[in-house]
Amino acid sequence: MRYKNILYIIIACCLMVGFSSCSVSARIKRADKRYNIGEYYQASEMYRQVYRQINSKDKSMRAHVAFQQGECYRILNNGKAVNAYKNAIRNNYPDSIVFLHYAQVLQFQGKYKEAAAQYAIYLQAHPTDYIATAGKYACSQADTWKKQPSRYKIAPAKEFNAKRSSNFSPTFIGEDGDALIFTSNRQEQKSNTKKKVRTSSVTGMPSFNLYSARKNAAGKWEEIELCEGLYAETEAEDGEGTQKQTSTAELGVASLSADGRTMYFTYSKPINGQDLGAKIYISQRASGEWGEAQELKLFKDSSITVGHPSINASGDTLYFVSDAPGGYGGKDIYMAISSGEGWDDIRNLGPEVNTSEDELFPCIRQDGRLYFSSKGHPGYGGLDLFYATAKDTIWEIFNMGAPFNSNADDFGITFVGNTENGFFSSNRGQKKGYDLIYSFVLPQLEFIVEGTVTDNNGEHLSEATLRLVGNDGTNVKTQIRRDGTYRLKLNKNTRYAMLVNARGFLNEKQTFTTENLSDSYTYQHNFILSPISKPVKMNNIFFKFGSWELTPDSEQGLNALVKLLNDNPNITIELAAHTDLVGNNADNQQLSLRRAQSVVDYLIKHGIEQERLTPVGYGEEKPVVVDEVLHKQYPFLPKEQALDEAFITTLPADKQEICNSLNRRTEFRVLKTTYNLY
Repeated sequence: MRYKNILYIIIACCLMVGFSSCSVSARIKRADKRYNIGEYYQASEMYRQVYRQINSKDKSMRAHVAFQQGECYRILNNGKAVNAYKNAIRNNYPDSIVFLHYAQVLQFQGKYKEAAAQYAIYLQAHPTDYIATAGKYACSQADTWKKQPSRYKIAPAKEFNAKRSSNFSPTFIGEDGDALIFTSNRQEQKSNTKKKVRTSSVTGMPSFNLYSARKNAAGKWEEIELCEGLYAETEAEDGEGTQKQTSTAELGVASLSADGRTMYFTYSKPINGQDLGAKIYISQRASGEWGEAQELKLFKDSSITVGHPSINASGDTLYFVSDAPGGYGGKDIYMAISSGEGWDDIRNLGPEVNTSEDELFPCIRQDGRLYFSSKGHPGYGGLDLFYATAKDTIWEIFNMGAPFNSNADDFGITFVGNTENGFFSSNRGQKKGYDLIYSFVLPQLEFIVEGTVTDNNGEHLSEATLRLVGNDGTNVKTQIRRDGTYRLKLNKNTRYAMLVNARGFLNEKQTFTTENLSDSYTYQHNFILSPISKPVKMNNIFFKFGSWELTPDSEQGLNALVKLLNDNPNITIELAAHTDLVGNNADNQQLSLRRAQSVVDYLIKHGIEQERLTPVGYGEEKPVVVDEVLHKQYPFLPKEQALDEAFITTLPADKQEICNSLNRRTEFRVLKTTYNLY
């Protein structure tokens, strides 16, 4: 009897295990069914629950469920995809595609090094795969790209973004930029109803609809309003066919004709719980109201998904997204050309634009430039914004770079007319994956030249005159301001020469260019004019101790003198060197003469005519006479005091050295201002 009971227990346990196994398998099949009809949110929840019940030894089943769970999360932009793919790999998922998709979700999270390693694993089995090659390359370049943003400035458009909802793909009504339509799943589905908001089995979020906004007289966006009359609710069975439920259509991603009277938009409505794909509908506006929408038939096969319309300015070419057979994989961008009676000429935009991944959200501008988002071309991660220009029959593709693109999804761009201002969408920094609308502007390039004009003692020269001449025909003459400053705007791609002059002073000239400048720039040019009637001390002229050999530190001061002589080609000057009181006067005079000659030799070597230069060595014969500037700098020196031996010897040793250093100097003074004039 005892053995019989044990046998019963064993049989019962086996039956329980068998029933449990059957139950798990059945639940996986139901989750797979949800996944296959596109209900990714519902499927992900079912996979998550059943994964816990699978025996750890059943690696094949665990790998399948983990991979499917990862696929759902990846499509929904849920960060849990990373751990799901890890589990699939840990359980030896048999298809190497798991490494590609694992790399993509890592890249989406900005984990570029980890993503690159997974791309490399996938490439071992698929060395020519474009998506993996592009992804690995992008991961190696992303940090560099982020450090090279364009001049565009972006900011969240708070006026359109409702809390705990996604808001994206704005499009302007007309060209003046004072009204737009965008997609949102904010809670107020209807302005005249308080019905409970139902969530989508595809996304797990409330259904999407189209909303409009308009600027008021003050230029501020007014209250957001639902575009009424464009959606419908129908009674339909749920996905299991067991009960009736209200099935709400989803609307979004619109495009407006140039006159703002015709709207093309994406429309999808699940039937019997199954997502049968999207269609493009058209609505006409009359008396400020949108009329009943009608389907735009592009393909004879009604099972083909179409959406994300963008109509060109002339209204005869429609760009859209489709999964039509014969494409390059995923969703491709197509164009349809109107024959007047229908959209007969439908073309895939080809392999330059489309990849085996998704290309979405086209936006065609008046100049023919096409903007779109892609997961297939090299980018920062997720969807990146690109633009394409048609050259003959070939499209050239360019990533829009930072700040438009991030490691998250960036898409749904629109422009105000022909300007470089507008809006786009992104879910960057959103833990729950909400999409937000961002504004962008391209600040105008501004080139400025500004500075001060003073004499060699730092006094403002408000009587000075400035002339600015450019190779674009610019010829401006202006007076320096009372405070000695000036500020002028410059044109782009122009070479300039600027001359400053004042009565009793030598001219000074500067040249500069705005050519090849890709960002705004302000030049700072401070002019220090040298007097004609007084000796001018040359700063930064240095000789080796007890020698007339110039040191390398003198080059800057010497080159400034070369420039001054070139700016004033009709002057001749005396080059005078002075020494301090140390040593006898005869030796000091010889030393100073040789130092003056060294300066003259340098100037001649650098193109200054010899006859314009007269070297003189004064030794200690002409000590400095203290002026207002020196008195302010060294209050112990009386104004008008000559720093001669009689005065210096009355001072303490440290102050004597200050006086000696002031006497050791190189100066020039103008002898004539008529050289080569007659």
